[in-house]
Amino acid sequence: MRLDDLDYDLPPELIAQHPAPRREDARLLVVDRASGELRDSVVAEIHRWLRSGDVLALNETRVRPARIDVRRASGGRIELLIVRPEPGGLWRALARPAKKAPTGALLATEDGCLRLEVADTGPEGERLLRVVSGDLVRALDAHGRVPLPPYIHRAPEPEDRERYQTVFARVDGAVAAPTAGLHFSPGLLDSLARGGVTTARLLLHVGPGTFRPITEADPTRHRMDEEWFEVGAEAAAACEAARARGGRVVAVGTTVARALESAWDANGGGARAARGWTRKFIAPPYEFRAIDALLTNFHLPRTTLLLLVAALTGEDLLRAAYAHAMAERYRFYSYGDAMLIV
Repeated sequence: MRLDDLDYDLPPELIAQHPAPRREDARLLVVDRASGELRDSVVAEIHRWLRSGDVLALNETRVRPARIDVRRASGGRIELLIVRPEPGGLWRALARPAKKAPTGALLATEDGCLRLEVADTGPEGERLLRVVSGDLVRALDAHGRVPLPPYIHRAPEPEDRERYQTVFARVDGAVAAPTAGLHFSPGLLDSLARGGVTTARLLLHVGPGTFRPITEADPTRHRMDEEWFEVGAEAAAACEAARARGGRVVAVGTTVARALESAWDANGGGARAARGWTRKFIAPPYEFRAIDALLTNFHLPRTTLLLLVAALTGEDLLRAAYAHAMAERYRFYSYGDAMLIV
């Protein structure tokens, strides 16, 4: 396929700037791969499309308040996006403007509770930071901002601390939310459990590469950023048990799909535990082996996320689904509506 095969023009007003009033109030476009049928629903009615014996696979990563402002000794302001810890007590980050953060630069928060040194530089604003004094995690909790994606054209608000986080988030480490999971409330999960839909909890820490567009004309040449994933023995067993009883593994989000497919690869086939760094890139043509259905939001053109969805639906059905969603005024991207592919 060519990258521009899945391009589309989205009216700016369809990019959701705030979440729905309640998590499960988001609209739901149900895409039936077998029949090609498209059905309009809402997330609160997702039980109509799931069945007893299915397992929902959920990503328990938790979004850090990872954006923080620091200043050089000269007073110049720099915004850091703290990505993840690295060996040797270092932290990987993105700096903006990067030219103000060369190797050796000393950076500090306004109140001086955190002082950092730039230990090394990399491409596209990447920096390795060494903590000179203070506690970086505590500084983020005190001064950090929710790392809303760039297409949300407003400053973070108090509600984002809660709503740009899934209700099952448990392990700090993401710089972006696994957005399909944002649609579930505790009440909705409890209701599904009473109907016989179980859950499997796993982990993939979403990195900044989730927003990075594919720039190669041939998308198969794109190199994914590495991200940490963990599929524990309990999650693997829950997925295997669902299939054994005739149920489906329903991945809640592209991150879950990539984690489960990465675990399958690591084991040479089969639903078994695995953990490590993954650069798993899924694009058409691809045969999914670890998942049977996918709940996902609507994604930007020319992204790895959209290609993953196209690999599951097929290109023609995906184009039809997106055209329908735009015609019916669905809300797009992180705080937008959802699509269930069965």
